[in-house]
Amino acid sequence: MNMRKILYATDFSDCCHAALAMASSLARDSGATLVIAHVHEPAFAYTEGLGAAYSTLPDQERRDAQQLLDAVQPTLPDVACERCLLEGTPAHAIVEFAEQAEDIDMIVLGTHGRTGISRALMGSIAEEVVRNAPCPVLTLKEPVKQSK
Repeated sequence: MNMRKILYATDFSDCCHAALAMASSLARDSGATLVIAHVHEPAFAYTEGLGAAYSTLPDQERRDAQQLLDAVQPTLPDVACERCLLEGTPAHAIVEFAEQAEDIDMIVLGTHGRTGISRALMGSIAEEVVRNAPCPVLTLKEPVKQSK
């Protein structure tokens, strides 16, 4: 499959390691650029009237998220890489970015593998991306560590 860009979306959690390795491998093997993205969800969407102490919080959150994003590296050498800090709700921002970019050929995501009540309460970002993305989506669950 000839791909131009592969979007790897991360929340910086441990469940994303397998997805980054797979995205790096796919990018290297296809000659695609790996676009590493993180969706920043501002903790305070509305800060007017909260005082000066809160006025710089969203900017600091963005800077912190950008620092974490800049530290994410492809797991293989010689993989062309771009980074993009998105804002909003994760699933919507990922899908919207893929739609607007027009040259994203695949999205790769790690999944937390929630089940039962936690999935019902928290939802599944990966599931929503799979349902709405304009391109194929590959989701990977981090392998379960065997206890010795």
